[in-house]
Amino acid sequence: MCDANRAASTHVTLMVMLVTRNDRSNASEINQDSHLLPNITLGYNVYENYFNVGKTSDALLDLLSDGEANVPNYSCGRQRNTVAVLEGAETDFSIQISSMLGTYKMPQLHPFLEFYNKSIDGMNLDEKGDLTADLDIVTWLFHNGSFTSVMFGSLEKQGSLDFKFMVKPQGVAEMDKLNKPLPPSRCVESCRPGFMKVPQEGMPICCYDCHSCAEGTISTMEDTEECSKCPADQHPNNNQTHCIPKIKTFLFYQEKLGIILTSIALFLSLVTCFVLGIFFKFQETPIVKANNRDLSYILLVCLLLSFFTSFLFIGRPRSATCLLRQTIFSLVFSTAISSVLAKAITVVLVFWATKPGNQVQRWLGKSLANSIILSCSGPQVVLCSIWLGAFTPFPESDMHSLSGEIILQCNEGSVTMFYGALGYMGFLAAICFIVAFLARNLPGAFNEAKLITFSMLVFCSVWVSFVPTYLSTKGKYMVAVQVFSILASNAGLLSCIFIPKCFIIFLRPDLNTKEHLMSK
Repeated sequence: MCDANRAASTHVTLMVMLVTRNDRSNASEINQDSHLLPNITLGYNVYENYFNVGKTSDALLDLLSDGEANVPNYSCGRQRNTVAVLEGAETDFSIQISSMLGTYKMPQLHPFLEFYNKSIDGMNLDEKGDLTADLDIVTWLFHNGSFTSVMFGSLEKQGSLDFKFMVKPQGVAEMDKLNKPLPPSRCVESCRPGFMKVPQEGMPICCYDCHSCAEGTISTMEDTEECSKCPADQHPNNNQTHCIPKIKTFLFYQEKLGIILTSIALFLSLVTCFVLGIFFKFQETPIVKANNRDLSYILLVCLLLSFFTSFLFIGRPRSATCLLRQTIFSLVFSTAISSVLAKAITVVLVFWATKPGNQVQRWLGKSLANSIILSCSGPQVVLCSIWLGAFTPFPESDMHSLSGEIILQCNEGSVTMFYGALGYMGFLAAICFIVAFLARNLPGAFNEAKLITFSMLVFCSVWVSFVPTYLSTKGKYMVAVQVFSILASNAGLLSCIFIPKCFIIFLRPDLNTKEHLMSK
């Protein structure tokens, strides 16, 4: 029967199989110091085998047994942890000892017994001419594949056959730590790389579950207790076993999306140049004159510049492109909308001027149109100047929005300034839509108000849908949304205001007469 009440304490034991004088004074001093090795009793057992195989086996069985009887692997009462075996036996006995200790992976040391009057493998002559040896143990650490050398004691020759063993407490503590790995699991197989061990509640420590590493983390070895994060510029592979570099992304000119947007921008730019050329060639015709030639030229030039601003958004973000793209886009668009607003106001004033006794006629002219454009685009100039001066945009790398990509983008400097500029353009577009809508039923040559109304409806619809779409996308698709909105809104203005006039100039020249326009 095993005595359950028997006191159990940790006993770190060193087996010394030498003909030696047992000197325990050093171990006693260590055990009496409660701060040196707390909760550990240090000691060593000395065995004499008398060059006999049977006595050698008995000594090893006693060393490997924790109970009173020599039964290995049976623990009852006494508890000890043997950290090493120091033996000085002949080759046959040393092999016998190694065979038994190898099963338990217990370190075995075999110091030299023949001494020379010189230093041999760590053995040195002291000041008195006696030979001493520092005893090191080299242990293979399976968790990282490295070797660790631990000095746990020294051996001093006292006579022809007597030795004095001096224990180094720090080394023994290190040996105790190295020889106490987590026991292998008896409940599950080892957790392979990409997984981590999670202890099973209420079960022994050797029982655990294997959980996949959390998103963004990896484990490179078996039975990892915690998964580690990858560096900011890397991300886990599909198996979460190692980190791989993230891909740098932006809206390339060479990719399919970039090619499509570039092609559309170039096509619309050519169409705008074609329309501008038509208006120059037919500038003396009634339909061009009736729709205010100067404002038409300003609007066409602004549309052309707007199409060109889309190229600032495509390609790798640079300091220059980040600095200019939003401000130029805001200024050109504000000028374009201001010219459309000037057209709408001019239509209304011209209609009022035809009424007898009305003094509005003296307000009409280039000065009125220029004043409207300058007064409406001026606040946007001030806003963009503050934006560039106080919140300068700059290129940056976003490593966190997408798991496997580094987004190369422009930091706009201030989200408030960005939406402020966009909101001011929306404000001008809303005023322009209201004025044109109120003038949509004016007769004759003033029917351009209907075209302006529809163009502003298209413009506002595009940019109202832009905001939620822009906020819900990331990376190059966010840039693509803004480029598409620029192209779509510009195309709406171009097609709604100028294409009907080109249709009349080329396909219905009979309608391009002063008499016809006044009869409507």
